[in-house]
Amino acid sequence: MKNTIMEDTGANLAASLRIALITIVLCGGLYPLIIFGFAHFATPESASGSLLRDRAGNIVGSRLLAQAFTLPGYFWPRPSAVKYNAAGAGGSNLSPAGSEVRERAVQTVADFGADFHRPLPADLAATSGSGLDPFITLKAALFQAPRVALARGIVLSDVEAAVRRHAARQQSFWSREGLVNVLVLNMELDAVQKNTIAPRQ
Repeated sequence: MKNTIMEDTGANLAASLRIALITIVLCGGLYPLIIFGFAHFATPESASGSLLRDRAGNIVGSRLLAQAFTLPGYFWPRPSAVKYNAAGAGGSNLSPAGSEVRERAVQTVADFGADFHRPLPADLAATSGSGLDPFITLKAALFQAPRVALARGIVLSDVEAAVRRHAARQQSFWSREGLVNVLVLNMELDAVQKNTIAPRQ
């Protein structure tokens, strides 16, 4: 009886190990490779990180990740609690009622030059959940258009038209107005002017 129990236990253990090994090979190796290969075949751009290049062919960023812009001639993204570090995506986990969040919001409003008569759009005042949201709303982009036009020395209506064209291409079920990809829009403005007004920051 004891030998039978030991034999059954050994057989069950061996079967469990075989199942575990097969599962690891299929789910941890074969399946990811199939998905990876299919993604590169079906959507090679996004599978490679949706990387964007400048006119010289240098990679300047990803279409899917926000990066900091501080010069007045560029549109700025939403604030980031992780300083736009893609390796540490996340929110601040600070209390909305805390003093740190309030102080950061006050500083953000001042940085954007908003006031009572020209309030700051909500998405520019708050960080996103990842801190890497590459999009801002059309309203947020139009809010920044006067600063960008002045810094670049171009007509405001031309900048606003570029913003609206860009947003029209980004319409979705979630946003009928369209969203603005900050990096893509900045690159388009640079391309129109042929020469960048300053190194991207």
